[in-house]
Amino acid sequence: MNIPRLALAYLAARPLATALNVLLLAIGLGTMVLLLLFTAQAEERFARDAKPVDLVVGAKGSPLQLILSAVLHADVPTGNIPYDEAKRIAANPMVAQAVPVSLGDSFRGYRIVGTEPSYLALYDAKLESGAMFEHDMDVVLGSEVARKTGLAAGAQFVGTHGLSSGGEAHESHPFKVVGVLAPTGSVIDRLVLTPLESVWDVHGSKATEVTAMLLRYRTPLAAATLPRQVNATTSLQAASPAFETARLMNLVGVGADALRLFAIVMMASAAASMFAALMAALNERRYDLALLRMLGARPATLFALLACEGVTLVVAGVILGLALGHGAAQALGRWIARSNSWSVTGLAWVPQELWLVLVVLAAGAVTCLLPAIQAYRRDPAILLKR
Repeated sequence: MNIPRLALAYLAARPLATALNVLLLAIGLGTMVLLLLFTAQAEERFARDAKPVDLVVGAKGSPLQLILSAVLHADVPTGNIPYDEAKRIAANPMVAQAVPVSLGDSFRGYRIVGTEPSYLALYDAKLESGAMFEHDMDVVLGSEVARKTGLAAGAQFVGTHGLSSGGEAHESHPFKVVGVLAPTGSVIDRLVLTPLESVWDVHGSKATEVTAMLLRYRTPLAAATLPRQVNATTSLQAASPAFETARLMNLVGVGADALRLFAIVMMASAAASMFAALMAALNERRYDLALLRMLGARPATLFALLACEGVTLVVAGVILGLALGHGAAQALGRWIARSNSWSVTGLAWVPQELWLVLVVLAAGAVTCLLPAIQAYRRDPAILLKR
């Protein structure tokens, strides 16, 4: 007797119930996979982009907004600060490195960042071609910017006002590409770097200001004293990238928890529906099972038949759920990429997915166990009498 083939035939005889059970399980598992992919990639990105910077000094306002704008380049700045005052903080003996950044313009959705060559050292970035900027209106492109725009050393372009595409073009102040950076996998890949003076020239700034100062501590003790000192004794604000990104992930986690609960309910519903379907199938086919016993099938064969049906449903749900989760992540990534230079990808795999699949398979096996045991214990003589 070909047990898998017979199990598939029984499932095919109930296409609506079979499809519903598989779909319920797949939607729940797919939602969990999507959450795992999104949160894992978001945490990895935040950690990678924020790790090189210990403290950000900028204008008063939301500390999270300051980190999102000056480090992650995913929000508008809280404002500008006097460059001289920022340099006084940078001269503190507790500061090992200070890198200014000045924002305000973009090119095809990629941010133009006025800074110093030392910005590259924060992300261990190296030139892939060309040279580092030396003069006003020179720019060095991140690897993604160069790849997506097709620009190379020697090309010229004009930026647009604002930090998203669609702003007013600064036609009278064209930039010249002098170099392209090698890929780093960090935020610098998505930036256009230029000297601070370029940003001041484009906007005709009379007051010398920057958006923020990125600091690295000289000693661990600085983390306990410098932020409080800046916030208490100056008109500026100090924010910790590590703390604020952790807070951001906690905020994201609130919504993720709600979706995770929805996914668990969906998978529990699928398990209950699968159990009910197998028990109903057992009662509907009691005479078929009795005849199989009379024809020589052993109790273990009937057990294997019912177990094979349940396992087939679970495995199909797992495969479809993984496909749905990764497909949804890929679609979400493409949608985000329309308005943001960063997105998620469904082509990645996170270790937690393996544990999730194992848990679902184990729970599915337990769900199938009782109907299979019932089939094992059925007395064919009693069934045929009925």
